[in-house]
Amino acid sequence: MGIAEWRGQLERGEVSARELTDQHLARIEAVDGTLHSFLEVTTERARADADRIDAARAAGESLPPLAGIPLAIKDNLCTKGIRTTCSSRMLEQFVPPYESTVTERLWQAGGVLIGKTNLDEFAMGSSTETSAFGPSRNPWNPERVPGGSSGGSAAAVAAGECIASLGSDTGGSIRQPAAFCGVVGLKPTYGRVSRWGLVAFASSLDQVGPLSTSVADAAELLQVIAGEDRRDGTCLKAPVPDYCTALQAPVKGLRVGLVKECFEADGLDPQVKASVLAAAAQLEALGCELVEVSCPRFNDGIATYYVIAPSEASANLARYDGVKYGYRSEQAGSLAEMTARSRAEGFGDEVQRRILIGTYALSAGYVDAYYKKAQQVRTLIRRDFDAAFTTVDVLLTPTSPTTAFRFGAHAEDPLAMYLADLLTIPANMAGLPAISLPCGFDDGGLPIGLQLITGVLEEPRLLQVAHHYEQAARVMDSRPEAALVA
Repeated sequence: MGIAEWRGQLERGEVSARELTDQHLARIEAVDGTLHSFLEVTTERARADADRIDAARAAGESLPPLAGIPLAIKDNLCTKGIRTTCSSRMLEQFVPPYESTVTERLWQAGGVLIGKTNLDEFAMGSSTETSAFGPSRNPWNPERVPGGSSGGSAAAVAAGECIASLGSDTGGSIRQPAAFCGVVGLKPTYGRVSRWGLVAFASSLDQVGPLSTSVADAAELLQVIAGEDRRDGTCLKAPVPDYCTALQAPVKGLRVGLVKECFEADGLDPQVKASVLAAAAQLEALGCELVEVSCPRFNDGIATYYVIAPSEASANLARYDGVKYGYRSEQAGSLAEMTARSRAEGFGDEVQRRILIGTYALSAGYVDAYYKKAQQVRTLIRRDFDAAFTTVDVLLTPTSPTTAFRFGAHAEDPLAMYLADLLTIPANMAGLPAISLPCGFDDGGLPIGLQLITGVLEEPRLLQVAHHYEQAARVMDSRPEAALVA
């Protein structure tokens, strides 16, 4: 059931917030030993939150929209008094003294914190394998990755360990794990949601968004977390529309653009391509007009991203020097040696790799050739999108070229791992909203993800089209038997 259905049961007294919380805690107890979706389960906090909501309801108080709903939070969002590790030894003991804006808004809306979820270290990865505390596993097949970097959040939702969760998306880190785990993942417009309290990876790309079992639930969460925040200078001041009402607007007559370059991309699995094209046909049956469009620089996004994102990461992660907070090596005789050893011991291989790439790209003599050039290509990618949206209302692509791959499949080839984000990165480059939702399964029973992209601040249309497709296709009604998803 979704948030609206649970809210109805809570309001009618058919279930209490404490009972609903305990159901999900029991589910975590039953399956998380295998999945490792969570780094920390906040049992006492969750039950206390639920009991307060039950007491308020019993007293006849008017309750906010998420009252009693168990939610999980990616462990790169600061939660006051609760460890926020970014799945890194560097922050293993870090307990934030403040709450992130998005989590603060969730708790004000009555959400119940059930735990902090696993991720690739500092959100750098596409499989959750770079977590310093061990990988998460895919609920559909534990021998497969759940995607990344928000793999723990996606797996927790897919396995029923929470009703919904928050993740972050820098190059596809909400949408790709959503595709791999068969759930809905929404990356809002850059600046639509505050980044205050999100531990920075690449500041011009990072965005917080929901993972859920339905488009309607994604709309519910976005309604709560979106909006201006004076503490975040990049947060937009634009008014927040009614996302839930937007779901019901008709889609007949909308023009859906199939991005030619995505369907011609190297490495695109034929089963993924067929499933996504079938989803496009379903939208056509609903009254949409299908149009082939070209975004010539779409596939250049990945090369551009792996200059810009590591460069920003290099700058953002410079603060972890072993002096002010975080991990500090005790095996050093000087300040310089202590800093070097702290960073070498506190950061994992992938994080160190990206710091080195970014530092090189920003170094004297190379910044114009790499970072400045990448920013110029980024502008061209945005212009391609602008041109496409003069003729269509929404763009349609696969979310990922493949379904979930096996653990270790790309361990010796980081470039192959990076290609998992080939189709999601361009939306981040342009700051556009994008959503992934299930559109089928491959022969092995693994979910396939459909990606939709709209223009800046056009989340209402994005959610509208996704919701109508979801309701017509009913993909999860015909899902195959899975290892842990009930």
